[in-house]
Amino acid sequence: MSDSSTVSYQGPDVQAGPPPLAVSLSRVGVTGVEKVIRIRQDGTEQLFYARLECFVDLGPHQKGAHMSRFEEVVNEAIGEVILGESTFRAETLAKRIAERVRERQGARRAEVTITARYPEHKPAPVSGIQTQEIYTLYGSAVASERGTRRMIGVAAAGMTACPCAQQLIEGSSRERLLADGFSESEIERIFDHVPVATHNQRGLGTLHIGLPEHCDEDVDARVLLDIVENSMSSEIYELMKRSDEGAVVEKAHRRPRFVEDCVREMVRGVVDRFGPFGDDTFFSARQENLETIHQHNVDAERFGLLGEVRHELETGEQSPTHVSMRNWLDGAE
Repeated sequence: MSDSSTVSYQGPDVQAGPPPLAVSLSRVGVTGVEKVIRIRQDGTEQLFYARLECFVDLGPHQKGAHMSRFEEVVNEAIGEVILGESTFRAETLAKRIAERVRERQGARRAEVTITARYPEHKPAPVSGIQTQEIYTLYGSAVASERGTRRMIGVAAAGMTACPCAQQLIEGSSRERLLADGFSESEIERIFDHVPVATHNQRGLGTLHIGLPEHCDEDVDARVLLDIVENSMSSEIYELMKRSDEGAVVEKAHRRPRFVEDCVREMVRGVVDRFGPFGDDTFFSARQENLETIHQHNVDAERFGLLGEVRHELETGEQSPTHVSMRNWLDGAE
């Protein structure tokens, strides 16, 4: 007696048949693939929660992609690339998956994006108490006939102090001090010792570096995090003593920065830290500040090739083009 719940039909593979319309598709794949990756680092186990997206292009005579192969390749790549390493490199995993997916699907092009959340431990600025901070790590790769492009990115939160409001407060304070009999030199001494009040924002900085096919260099995510956090008025910490709170607030008010300043500081950090990298290296720096005295938020961004921004810095001339991340990944610059 047969089990009616068992599927035993062995007919033709519908997915392997011709499509109803012979038109190629730009991207076909899977999204929302969730994995927890375990890494042994410095004798301890660290967990990374990751979400993945995998896509291939589809030819005009292919009805569909083999969706189960995406999951198979992801699991294989995690086992081979990640579990055998002491450092998690999202772009390395993305590269391996993209190359294998392209081969398995018989595609001209494959694209993989990984977004991972992971912890870093760092000391508070004065007390030195260890605090755990959660960061976001991005890794992308596009595999094609000419090779594989890789991209690594990070996102980190920080604090900014508004220069405009601070200037207004300083101006009105100066008038009151002059009216109360203080001299200009005395007022300058006061402002040197006492940071002037202003309103603050919690900011989110995001920085990506894209490595072309011929580049064998690796980028340390910690270097990117350092650039992002230093671009803002001050770093922030989840756990602080009172002495740490005072130090963070004072540092921020001694380094007031607009959202545009943060992006330019990230660009400065990229140019300084990645000087040996080629002009065809891609970068994207973005800052979003969550306003406290307005309902809206503010946003600034600069993206393009290192060669473009180097030309601007050397000549003072605005670059005529800013290559976008999409165009760079597609090799359309």
